[in-house]
Amino acid sequence: MDKVWLKRYPTGVPAEIDADHYSSLLDIFEQSIKTFADRTAYINMGKGMTYRELDQQSTVFAAYLQQQLKLQKGDAVAVMMPNLLQYPVAILGILRAGCVVVNVNPLYTPRELEHQLNDSKAKAIVIVENFATTLQEVRSKVAVEHVIVTQMGDMLGLVKGTIVNFVVKHIKKMIPAYNLPGSRRFKDALSQGDASRYVKPDVKGSDLAFLQYTGGTTGVSKGAMLTHRNMVANLEQVAGCIGPILNPGAEFIVTALPLYHIFALTANCLTFMKYGGTNLLITNPRDMPNFVKELAKYPFTAITGVNTLFNGLLNTPGFAELNFSNLKLSLGGGMAVQRPVAERWQKVTRTRLVEGYGLTECAPLVTVSPFDLDGFNGSIGLPAPSTLIRLVDDNGVDVAAGESGEMLVQGPQVMAGYFNRQEETDKVLKDGWLYTGDIARMDEQGFFYIVDRKKDMILVSGFNVYPNEIEEVVAMHPKVLEVAAVGIPNEATGEAVKIFVVKKDQSLTDQELIAHCKERLTGYKVPKLVEFRSELPKTNVGKILRRELKGK
Repeated sequence: MDKVWLKRYPTGVPAEIDADHYSSLLDIFEQSIKTFADRTAYINMGKGMTYRELDQQSTVFAAYLQQQLKLQKGDAVAVMMPNLLQYPVAILGILRAGCVVVNVNPLYTPRELEHQLNDSKAKAIVIVENFATTLQEVRSKVAVEHVIVTQMGDMLGLVKGTIVNFVVKHIKKMIPAYNLPGSRRFKDALSQGDASRYVKPDVKGSDLAFLQYTGGTTGVSKGAMLTHRNMVANLEQVAGCIGPILNPGAEFIVTALPLYHIFALTANCLTFMKYGGTNLLITNPRDMPNFVKELAKYPFTAITGVNTLFNGLLNTPGFAELNFSNLKLSLGGGMAVQRPVAERWQKVTRTRLVEGYGLTECAPLVTVSPFDLDGFNGSIGLPAPSTLIRLVDDNGVDVAAGESGEMLVQGPQVMAGYFNRQEETDKVLKDGWLYTGDIARMDEQGFFYIVDRKKDMILVSGFNVYPNEIEEVVAMHPKVLEVAAVGIPNEATGEAVKIFVVKKDQSLTDQELIAHCKERLTGYKVPKLVEFRSELPKTNVGKILRRELKGK
């Protein structure tokens, strides 16, 4: 294969990486903890945590999982919370215990949570109490044996933590009453772990590190099996792409995207931990005024986000007046970065907004714009080191230069498959290639451009939404005869969900349907528009033609 993109690589970016440079993520953690012990690893709500403290806290949590809960190597542990100091402690503790992390969106509805916990066979869950009622609703329907509940202020110190917990519970009333018999407190778990013996497990590159859930064309969310080797490889690939501009022990990354999302997990949490950087964890980035106030306190050198986040910051008073003299890297992903946003970002911050492309199934980095690019060029960049990309037609034949085709990816970051779903795995992994379902073209320099999506996935603010799941929920309404869901352009979120419905009962209203969906779907999946039809376009075998509706 002619890797034309290698000629465009900036100086210092390697053509290949060593996916076995570290035997597991544990080796990377331990190296960073040793090298950067007294440097601040994470900051949240004004409270910092050093690498030494992260080492201590994650070790005692690992000991708790091993000795008190008797979890074994390979057992799955779910984590359901926003960006808090507890997050890195929990996921590092889980990995250091030899267990598998199952990241859960804290905004999931009971239906979505029930599926993910049962599908992953999670033995335990760490959950912030703000969302404990969601777990309570499905507690009797899932096989989770252990529930560990944390409060938002648990790791902010006695005085500040007490104040934050009081305000969250009694002033802002953000914690609905819940009842989870047998649950344990996160702080108690740490205390018990401190009195327990930690035993470092023998973790190999082939062992699972994360079960990272992604939507499915069948409407069923699937767990992408990401091994330690997958994650190590992707960290090495990220380091290959941006390493030449990073200074170990001196970087400060703004982490506003949720750590349960694969983008922030790899690009922020793990990459900058590897470099001994500081992660500023933003718990609620939707509160833009306070987000900007937080940014004003720190000399940040890097920030990641989706198009909507960058656009929101640009339109928040005070952002343009911040000190950007230290900023060297702004990385957009999760959804397409829009040219007006990228150009305005560069004008305001005097740094380029580079775009990357990734998939949950690839841990996630596949391509990224080179750091020496002068400005926005509309591409998703060049393939990462040790990554091969082919573009093929519907028959699997490579298309001619300059033509569009489905993008196939091969590299050490590609997942092992979908957990307990061999049939679904076989649909996307063929002869060592991952079929992405995205239609792309490549220019003469090796830059790739996304043209369209072969599959019907809807991309809302960087999150995958699959029509079948929406349709399944809508079809549960007794007044619905038929339904089809499509994505439509939306200035704020890139795309939004629209549903076309054939009524079974003529009294059905759009408000009634949206209320029905809100009870069963996470907010970003809820339809923004409802259009009623007397019938839906279909193929001769009765399959609904979503593409015809999308153009309406």
